[in-house]
Amino acid sequence: MAKFRTIRKVVKSKPTIEGAGVHLKRAFGFNEVPGLDPFLLLDDFRGDDPSKYILGFPWHPHRGIETITYVLEGRVEHGDSMKNKGVIEPGDVQWMTAGSGIIHQEMPKGDPKGRMGGFQLWANLPKSRKMMDPRYREVKKKEIPEVTLDGGTRVRVICGTMGKVIGPVRDIVTEPEYLDVSMPGNTAFTHPVPVGHTALAYVIEGQAYFDEGRDAYGRESVGANYFDLERPCLVGPESLVLYERSGNAITVTTENDPVRFLLVSGRPIGEPVAWYGPIVMNTQEELRVAFDEFRQGTFIKHGEPPRRGAKGA
Repeated sequence: MAKFRTIRKVVKSKPTIEGAGVHLKRAFGFNEVPGLDPFLLLDDFRGDDPSKYILGFPWHPHRGIETITYVLEGRVEHGDSMKNKGVIEPGDVQWMTAGSGIIHQEMPKGDPKGRMGGFQLWANLPKSRKMMDPRYREVKKKEIPEVTLDGGTRVRVICGTMGKVIGPVRDIVTEPEYLDVSMPGNTAFTHPVPVGHTALAYVIEGQAYFDEGRDAYGRESVGANYFDLERPCLVGPESLVLYERSGNAITVTTENDPVRFLLVSGRPIGEPVAWYGPIVMNTQEELRVAFDEFRQGTFIKHGEPPRRGAKGA
């Protein structure tokens, strides 16, 4: 029998600037660890002003994590120290396991109308896999199955399962699930989540109820203005829903408005987190070693550092 999860917290994403000057909305990041274990960060980089994203994310290192980039509009050109390069286009996913270390760049390019949009999720790696060989998976739109449910709800299965349909990204350490769910108005959607796994939803557009209780005061609310006098039960765009870990399913219902959201879950690692910039390890000493190696040119264990001035993709 399904025991639906309740909402622990609803968080409004915050404007921030990253990379060489990319304006984005951060749904969660450093301050939320360890509450979202194994996830570390979720950025929403949608926009229609090229001056606010075109400088992108030039060459930078990663170690100890996985980065998952999902593009909705425009494209992202990328290259890395393992000689991978290419373009992530609308509907595509790049799932990069940094492991022992990778240096890469990601350069957003808008569509003909200047629109650029997508998300980047960071997932942690356990101590036993921090120094694993880096690997890179480029998943094209046509490889991602879409399931249509009774009532018209559509689910793109990037990682995990929807009924008997399995997403193309598999064999990931933290057993994650990553779904893109689009619901029409006046429908309901339920989905199983293993007990104890972290589960979250991020609203792309529209609004919905994300639990049975519909009690705006039964959960923490973060990011509202001090003088907001309304505390709605409906969760709207650019908001993150973090669920309690008890319960084995989530339920979402819409009224007149449709909703589109990312549904992400994964097995918590439960280990210490030492995080600075693009590197996430277990101890401060491991961080020191990583940054020393980067400065000394010994950071890359597989492949080779990009040549100074290289454009990559």
